[in-house]
Amino acid sequence: MSKIIMSNQKRRFAFSQMDVFTAVPLEGNQLAVFTDGRGLSDAEMQAIAKETNLSETTFILPRDAATEKQRGVHVRIFTVDEELPFAGHPTLGTAMVLRGNTGADEVALELKVGRIPIRFSQHDGMPFGMMMQRDPEFGHKHTREDVARAAGLSVDDIAADVPIQTVSTGNAFAIVPVKSLAVLQRLAPTWSGMKGYLEKSDAKFFYFVSREALSPEATLQARMIFYNGEDPATGSAAGPCIAWAVKYGVVAPDQQVLLEQGVEMKRRSRIFFSAGREGDRIVNVRVGGHAVEVVRGELFL
Repeated sequence: MSKIIMSNQKRRFAFSQMDVFTAVPLEGNQLAVFTDGRGLSDAEMQAIAKETNLSETTFILPRDAATEKQRGVHVRIFTVDEELPFAGHPTLGTAMVLRGNTGADEVALELKVGRIPIRFSQHDGMPFGMMMQRDPEFGHKHTREDVARAAGLSVDDIAADVPIQTVSTGNAFAIVPVKSLAVLQRLAPTWSGMKGYLEKSDAKFFYFVSREALSPEATLQARMIFYNGEDPATGSAAGPCIAWAVKYGVVAPDQQVLLEQGVEMKRRSRIFFSAGREGDRIVNVRVGGHAVEVVRGELFL
């Protein structure tokens, strides 16, 4: 990991910019990873995340090897507006940067939600990371009428054979099954329209999911709109999505399938995921994919 260097009274912080959930540069979801954030205040981290203007920015906070082995590498995750307890593409992208430094088969991060391990293998000649997310918590079931009103849809645009339900593996998403790929493609909700409903619910965001996908390889296709626009890939929603899909028979237990996101905004992301079932419980939520480095640089303060 890089060290902070003092020069001409300026502090220098090295970072890598990754495209996550893709093996193709300039696709997937962008992430800035600061490899040594020691010495930065909370306010400075938030300001830097706003400066990068990406979906998320992460800060690695190195500590002694014994602590990192036991608890994981300490990492903090920020959007342009707030710190997050957990997010999927920052977890995978940060772990990929750390793996590049060590070549380890497993990297564990200590996030605000706890210890998240990421195991690495080789797929298509490239490193492929798979994170184990927390066991899901299933929350409120939402009516089609309420969600349609908030998202600017008609009630008939939302599937009626499976429920709209809040699920969390660290961040709470209302999983909204739309009736077709055509509905997903023409989706155009505004954040202001959704915010009022979400603030009164147990969900932080909507995650719109189609069981019809543009790619024949994909089982599901999804979109997520939030306060910073549309998200090309949402790993913290993918875990809840596969938990929901297994619970309601959309995907078989322990079957790894592909979800694509970001297609409509021309930043295709490929998210591989699976979950198991033990009685009524959904367990072993795994979410993974590739990530590629596209920028390396320094920030001066």
